[in-house]
Amino acid sequence: MITVIYIWNIKKSPLAVLRALRHMAADRRELKSDPAISFFKLLGTGSGKTFTPKDADAYTWALLITIKEDELERFDQSENINAWRAIAQNEVRLTALPIASHGLWSGKNPFDDPRAAQARVEADQWDGKILAITRAKIAWNKNLKFWKAVPPVTASLRGNPGLEYAIGIGEAPIGLQGTLSVWSDAKSLRQFAYQGQAHADVIAATAREHWYEEELFSRFALIEQRGHFWVAE
Repeated sequence: MITVIYIWNIKKSPLAVLRALRHMAADRRELKSDPAISFFKLLGTGSGKTFTPKDADAYTWALLITIKEDELERFDQSENINAWRAIAQNEVRLTALPIASHGLWSGKNPFDDPRAAQARVEADQWDGKILAITRAKIAWNKNLKFWKAVPPVTASLRGNPGLEYAIGIGEAPIGLQGTLSVWSDAKSLRQFAYQGQAHADVIAATAREHWYEEELFSRFALIEQRGHFWVAE
């Protein structure tokens, strides 16, 4: 299995937004019935600056799947994906293999497949780009405290020279949120995760405040990027 993320920047029209919202509701049945896909998430996106609803970007949407590698190109030309392309003005496809994954997403760890990584890349030897995904289910009574703690970490993240791209991702506007980021190399990600004071403070606060009902952190070898990232307006 490999992990694939599609990110679409859709046309700036109310009709395109409505069609994107319809896909978010209607695509689940087709994705769930595809035997090649073991896990999927349709995702809204945002700037990730505060992790509140005001970050939401109505013109950027994403799909994350884990899929059998030999089925990817078939899926890439499926009616589902082509329907998204019909309303998109830009598409990025990221293909990745898991290096390490800790925690749960909807009760499971969909990226806990070390055989896949070992077959193609060794964590200590991979010198290419790194894809990182964090995701958390925030306890409802902890949202306000969590939101107050986010800005310093976001500022530290955005100011990191090894960061190439980052967006907020979420299955819902409130409570189910995370980040997707691309780093120039593993060293840059490690420096942010383990040496940045703002990030260290939040890790300590997480243990103290018990913000999350469920959380996951995964990093991947980014083996292919198709398309180019854009700057949100």
